[in-house]
Amino acid sequence: MAAAVKRGQSEITMDYVNVPDALARSRSGKGGGETPGRTVIRLVAVSFGLLCILQAALNITLRLTLYNRDIKTSSFKTTCQNVSGETNELRQLTDQRFQEGWVYLRPSFYYISSDKKSWEDSRNDCQQRGADLVIINTKEEQEFVTKFHKLTWIGLSKRGKNAQWSWVDGTPLTTSYWGDGEPNNLSGKDVECVETRFHEVINSWNDIPCAELNFWICEKNLAE
Repeated sequence: MAAAVKRGQSEITMDYVNVPDALARSRSGKGGGETPGRTVIRLVAVSFGLLCILQAALNITLRLTLYNRDIKTSSFKTTCQNVSGETNELRQLTDQRFQEGWVYLRPSFYYISSDKKSWEDSRNDCQQRGADLVIINTKEEQEFVTKFHKLTWIGLSKRGKNAQWSWVDGTPLTTSYWGDGEPNNLSGKDVECVETRFHEVINSWNDIPCAELNFWICEKNLAE
């Protein structure tokens, strides 16, 4: 395009080309939208960001899983070590008690005498050993006591005219294994102490005078 400018008597002609702004043209478009290239770049950037977030979440989950597994493994090892330690300690204690004449039946040790004494003297012997006459709490313990096939004192007695049967630790009698017809206060005597007598049956208890001479069984709890 040419333009003429008059200056005095001379005419100056100037040519110029009106070139549209390429950048402006690239930004303008139908409806004012972005070009396809810029849209693709933005989608790639967003996708990459999401991928980074997923990767971080996966790393955290994996670390937590490995940490929990390590904790469980460590706890299992500690438990096994504790059980092993307790087993060794129990074995050593059992060997020591066995040499002293004790027998182990969970959770107690038992001492069976080789001579006979009265109920009181028998109990004194047990106490000198750091124990007491046996207290029968379960059927398994009752079966254990009857296996020795001896007339043995147990830690059950009553004292006084209206006294009730109770164990040496002061607890009252609840579950009993009296023989047939027992207790019977035979011949009007003061039969205030209990022995195991009828070994062929589970119900083996018999009440007799405390001054009688019998073998006896001491019981010492493992925790004592």
